[in-house]
Amino acid sequence: MSESVVKVVIPAQNEERAIGKVISEIPDWVSEVIIVDNGSTDNTAQVAKDHDATVVSVPEAGYGRACLGGIAAAGDYDILVFLDGDASDYPEDMRLLVQPICDEKADMVIGSRVLGELEKGALTPQQRFGNALACWLMKLIWKHRYTDLGPFRAISREGLQKLKMEASTFGWTVEMQIRALKQGLRCQEAPVRYRKRIGKSKISGTLKGVVMAGLYILGTIFKEAVRR
Repeated sequence: MSESVVKVVIPAQNEERAIGKVISEIPDWVSEVIIVDNGSTDNTAQVAKDHDATVVSVPEAGYGRACLGGIAAAGDYDILVFLDGDASDYPEDMRLLVQPICDEKADMVIGSRVLGELEKGALTPQQRFGNALACWLMKLIWKHRYTDLGPFRAISREGLQKLKMEASTFGWTVEMQIRALKQGLRCQEAPVRYRKRIGKSKISGTLKGVVMAGLYILGTIFKEAVRR
């Protein structure tokens, strides 16, 4: 890892209870931790600053918007890692995602919660169903088998630049995975651990969140299919 500049982007909205724990668990070989405050109304930004993270403000809500803001703030890097700010991911597993890229065996590595150790109740039935449906559609259309749309992922700078990411909300993860296939990136998955998040989910915690996420994800898949 010492020869690669690895930076981490963490979109966060009202995660003051979790963000300090997430930052403290990130490996010390990471060059910079970028917290993207996506319109928080609590002390997320201050807690992140207290843990020596770089804080970027993206006031307009949207997971994709936050990720794009983090990319813009990253500057020079070799590998960019994305993970959530709710403490559901295990930052210690980051090496599993980064090492294949450092070894030039992959351009993008998705952390698969399905293949890894999953704490009971960490993924809701609707999340499981949505992941399975999206992965099935991607296999049907692009002939590549993903097992998950996990937000914990790593990608090389060159690979990310080829994707020209656009999704502003919940379609971000699936857009990245589809465009990686369309651009011929070497895509892998690595098993990662996953636990119950701290606090209530903005997506799976509400009916509206579940419906909207599903619509954005399916809409992104069909939009990318039409663009073939």
